[in-house]
Amino acid sequence: VLLLGAAFAAPLGTAGAEGQSAPAEDEYRVYVGAESADLLHRVRLGPDGLQVEATIPVSRLWEQSGIGHLQTEHESPHGVAVDADGGIVWMTTGHGLPDGKLWKVEAGTGRLLADPLDLGRFPASVDVSPDGRTVWVANFNLHGRMEPSSISVVWAPDMVEIARIDTCTMPHGSRVHPRGHLHYSTCMMDDQLVEIGVEALEVTRRLLLTPGAEEALDPGDMGVHGGHHGDGHDHGDHGADDDDAHDHDAHHHDDAHGDHGDDPARGPELPVHPPAECSPTWVQPSHGGDRAWVACNRSDQVVEVDLERWEVTRRFDTGRGPYNVDVTADDRLLVVTLKQGDAVEVLDLEAGRTVASLPTSTTVVHGIALSPDSRWAFISVEGVGDEPGRVDVVDLESLEVAASVEVGQQASGIGFWQVGAAGGARAPAATAEGAR
Repeated sequence: VLLLGAAFAAPLGTAGAEGQSAPAEDEYRVYVGAESADLLHRVRLGPDGLQVEATIPVSRLWEQSGIGHLQTEHESPHGVAVDADGGIVWMTTGHGLPDGKLWKVEAGTGRLLADPLDLGRFPASVDVSPDGRTVWVANFNLHGRMEPSSISVVWAPDMVEIARIDTCTMPHGSRVHPRGHLHYSTCMMDDQLVEIGVEALEVTRRLLLTPGAEEALDPGDMGVHGGHHGDGHDHGDHGADDDDAHDHDAHHHDDAHGDHGDDPARGPELPVHPPAECSPTWVQPSHGGDRAWVACNRSDQVVEVDLERWEVTRRFDTGRGPYNVDVTADDRLLVVTLKQGDAVEVLDLEAGRTVASLPTSTTVVHGIALSPDSRWAFISVEGVGDEPGRVDVVDLESLEVAASVEVGQQASGIGFWQVGAAGGARAPAATAEGAR
């Protein structure tokens, strides 16, 4: 695997310098969450550089709802997706009481379109079906027991949860097939790729991703934490490494499942399970619909899956801790965030090799939003402690970091909204109720 030299990260809110890409000729807009700051930002890239165009505090969204809430309760925006028509921003928040929520926000104005909807524990990754009728959320259950969790399916027009489908332990990386008939997610603790039939609303196929043990599984097999693996499946040596047992470092928090004993305040001691070897955190189907790519956060690989034959066809070695993946509209370049490696990696899928590895402007790299013209990759970078998060922009033609801008702490989910000619129709101004 070829790793090329690093690119210089441009200063706050500017386009690149010292050989970096020229500013964008058109205007591109994305939405990005800030998990520790309880904010949703709209960020614009244009001829004058990269800048935060609007900021929506979650508290302002609460003020528009008909539901009471605790003013001191932190909601924590995590997943962000924009529907195909560009009219609605869907956002998950992982905390709050009793659990996390799904939010329906009007793009451009920041107006809340419905009361937030309670889902499972720690709703995380979110995607919208191509027709905009259903929203798919992985209930990651970040702080809970090592037990199977679920995918929530929400009927978008009425903001009603119509199904909660049990899949595996720590489901993540929710993605709908481009034809809209299938849904894919990963099992971070069980090394699985899970397929759900959109019409049937049930698991149709499972694929084990453990290196050297790849195989199709029974649709009802929810992995070692679901009480299935162990009879007839040899998954190799699961000895835990000190630096990433259960690989909870992929989600930037302390291991909540250590030896606490039967502390009444914490509940009974949790069973210790063998760690996953792939620890998949994201899946991205191709635009052609024939393949998908899965980030193996623990084994430092991206796995390519043939969706028709339901088998692993290639493995790409990456830098440390691949977390999110996305593919350009022509299925030529795969962009990978390295959460523990503090970089963005770009793979040429035809050549089968890495063509760039670009250090980000700060540490703990999170999400990806690609422009539909395949020119720009918008990358959310969390940062650590009290430092701000950032959005970096990678020029996919020159393979350089072209710009960077500060956002709220722990930048998280990011979704592409719109592209248009500079100086043309502007994004609607945020309403006083919706943003500041």
